[in-house]
Amino acid sequence: MQAALPIPTSWLHDAIARIEADYQRSADTHLIPLNLPGFARCGIDLYLKDESTHPTGSLKHRLARSLFLYALCNGWIREGATIVEASSGSTAVSEAYFARLLDLPFVAVMPRSTSAEKVAQIEFHGGRCHFVDSAAEVYDAARTIAHDTGGHYMDQFTYAERATDWRGNNNIAQSMFSQMQRERHPVPRWIVVGAGTGGTSATIGRWVRYQSLSTQVCVADPEGSVFSAYHRTGDATLTACGSRIEGIGRPRVEPSFIPSLVDRMEEVDNLASIAAMQLLGQLLGRRVGPSTGTNLVAMLRLACDMRDRGEQGSILSLLCDAGERYLCTYHDAQWVQQQLGDVAPALARLQQLLDRQGQVQRWV
Repeated sequence: MQAALPIPTSWLHDAIARIEADYQRSADTHLIPLNLPGFARCGIDLYLKDESTHPTGSLKHRLARSLFLYALCNGWIREGATIVEASSGSTAVSEAYFARLLDLPFVAVMPRSTSAEKVAQIEFHGGRCHFVDSAAEVYDAARTIAHDTGGHYMDQFTYAERATDWRGNNNIAQSMFSQMQRERHPVPRWIVVGAGTGGTSATIGRWVRYQSLSTQVCVADPEGSVFSAYHRTGDATLTACGSRIEGIGRPRVEPSFIPSLVDRMEEVDNLASIAAMQLLGQLLGRRVGPSTGTNLVAMLRLACDMRDRGEQGSILSLLCDAGERYLCTYHDAQWVQQQLGDVAPALARLQQLLDRQGQVQRWV
């Protein structure tokens, strides 16, 4: 347990007021229907909630806001304290933004493989990056830096599932369902998310149960991540090699991933994620990040299963961030070929699925 710090009430109230004022300046993110006529004719509609439009460009903006408010209200952050986070990029970008809002130093601990675009964004918001050789090293390094600076380790992997008020307060689940009210199938059959911390799946899973809804939660887990095996076995000591899809998947079981809130796991290989990312970019007319491609693969599998069973309904997921963060990596054909392999066969299978309007049983 962290010890409460003696924080001047005036500073604490001002810090919370700054974050709440920032929230009031932000509009909600858009819900985008995907134009997939083959599934639509079967009564199946697919949507993406575009989290790339947040001020810091990703879904993690919501998490960072919640983590700061949670830590402030618990008395863990004092004026001038260094904020430290273990993050591969997007959470660190968002936390750097909020740290600067409160005039606090910020250090992001991340693997050296993190995209240069994300590093640049962290530094743009006034943060400093501390690099380690592998994802497994980020936790201890972050704790050490926080201890040595007398700062606070935000620890998204522990607190993500509890920092957000899952009962409401405009969390992502409440926003999704509000935006769906006038759609053909207003109560989704499935909501698909990736898992880095597990906080988003926990928030949505709790909210749909609290509201007594029939919606189920599916986690799209990238190749190399441990979460699928953990969900299947219940063994929290499992480890894995780690995900190559930046922002989701983990080499170890994180405390914020709550398997009882997940109804289905879909394991997605790397090249399928990249193929779906590329095709979605064509459908939307703009680049998206690779984790959104992972989500789309799981959405299409669920849609095929629903079609085969004669079910109708809607499937929602997240457009997690924009592709401009990955121009030198996932959107660079040479990098993909060298690091992950030939994406052409997976892209051809995906295009075949959509060209045949959903008549292929299983494309990957």
